[in-house]
Amino acid sequence: MAASARSQKESLLLQTHYEMFPDTVPSGPPPTGPFVIDTRQLRQEFLRLQAKAHPDRHQGKDKARAEGASARINEAYKTLQDPLKRAQYLLALRGINVAEDETAKVEDPELLMEVLETREDIEAVEVEAELKPLRDRNDARVTNSEKVLDAAFKSDDLDTAKQEAVKLRYWINIKESLDAWEKGKPVILVH
Repeated sequence: MAASARSQKESLLLQTHYEMFPDTVPSGPPPTGPFVIDTRQLRQEFLRLQAKAHPDRHQGKDKARAEGASARINEAYKTLQDPLKRAQYLLALRGINVAEDETAKVEDPELLMEVLETREDIEAVEVEAELKPLRDRNDARVTNSEKVLDAAFKSDDLDTAKQEAVKLRYWINIKESLDAWEKGKPVILVH
């Protein structure tokens, strides 16, 4: 492998997900850049990057390299467009793994009660139209968690970021339960 090709490959592997999207997050990851990302702009940049890197546009050795680049772009996009995955990724960059940590649970009894009550509210729904206020309330929770995470990452408060990422996992699980709702189907929340 030529030195320039090896250097190019190594730089791609060393890039953070943020560096792959310089138009959307020019300041990079927090604390220098924001936690909250314009997901429409991210998607547009993702599509531009994929149009250039797509393996069907390349042949031979370039095709294999393009497959790797395309997979990395997909992974970065999926991570950055989802606030929970983004928070988990940022914490993992700092050596804190909350994505796989089953002990990372919230010890706040009020939060746990709110989660249980929400689960019961979802189970009590009779018609899909009754889900709207539950979705709206949960969307507000997710938005609030994003604001807390933004402030925590900006101030480099990793303990608060970790706690809020765990809390956000509950809200995302509720969102998934709302999206998968079927009348009479039990609600299973995974933490």
